[in-house]
Amino acid sequence: MPQQELKNKPLVEAILEVRWQLDQPVHVSGLPQMAMPAADPHYRLLLGRLFDRFQKEYPVHEQLPTATLPDELVGHVVQHRFRAAKDDWPLVQVGPGILTLNDTRRYTWIDFQARAKEAVVRLFDAHPNASEFRIQCLVLRYIDAVEFHYEEESAFAFLRDKLKVGISLPPTLFEQTGILDFPRSLSWQATFQCSDPRGGVLVSFATGQKEGKPAILWETTVLSERDDLPTMPSGFPAWIDAAHEITHDWFFKLIEGELERRFDGE
Repeated sequence: MPQQELKNKPLVEAILEVRWQLDQPVHVSGLPQMAMPAADPHYRLLLGRLFDRFQKEYPVHEQLPTATLPDELVGHVVQHRFRAAKDDWPLVQVGPGILTLNDTRRYTWIDFQARAKEAVVRLFDAHPNASEFRIQCLVLRYIDAVEFHYEEESAFAFLRDKLKVGISLPPTLFEQTGILDFPRSLSWQATFQCSDPRGGVLVSFATGQKEGKPAILWETTVLSERDDLPTMPSGFPAWIDAAHEITHDWFFKLIEGELERRFDGE
């Protein structure tokens, strides 16, 4: 599918998330069984090796407040950022059991695709014990937003007219009740099974803010986990290409018409 780039893209953030399994605590017979958190025994060594491998493309390192907490308490929570430039994007984030690639307004698929594939190669290359390295899930997520004053106008009407998404309640709920017939806030989502790549496709719509102004936000996410995962790392390039094919297709089918013309600067 041709990759169209919009002049005024509504993208808030593009995110690749790779999670891997954490070691479960070992219960010692005869001792009280306690709810011990899972841990990543190779995390500290992996972090150092990734620092070396990301240094050229992402030279600016940021330690997040979560880095001050014990690793056992922050499984699958990012602790460190590696940026291409200070306060700039794209960036890579790492924590016990998790690596993400994030980009924003300057995102292009060709650039993001190459960075994602390279990040996964480096992740596997850096891990000190490949035989114990098990990916738990892969996620490709796009968050988009368009300014809309949902407290003054109907979010239902906007979704129907601009994004071709029908959400409604029976009109009788509002008749002679003094209740306005449009929501002051909205949060809706659904997940669908997918065969290529194997996994699920999640779409959601919500009211929120974009650059301090009221907006309608929507997310398109492809997620594969457990038995739906490809063979890693060799199967990752095909996985992310297939996942992006879905998100790209759904995005342009949703915005077809007025919104696409607006985002393309017409």
